[in-house]
Amino acid sequence: MATKKFLELQDFSDSDLQSELETTQGQYQKLKFDHAVKGLDNPLVLREVRRDIARLQTEIRRREVANMSEEQLAKRSKIRNRRRK
Repeated sequence: MATKKFLELQDFSDSDLQSELETTQGQYQKLKFDHAVKGLDNPLVLREVRRDIARLQTEIRRREVANMSEEQLAKRSKIRNRRRK
């Protein structure tokens, strides 16, 4: 079952996803710095933000693959098959 955050990301445009990724990465860097300097009240926030970044990157990549031509997909499949060996 898809999570609520994943469903929300599908409604974003490509430029919105990019800007959201940049702001989330900046937020993560700030949280890491704050945690190293003085500690956070809830360090599990770092995990949540990291996972949000992964969700954003996954959605961006999913859209890239969906927009690939047949030739690019065939090349990608060859590379993936080579890695499996």
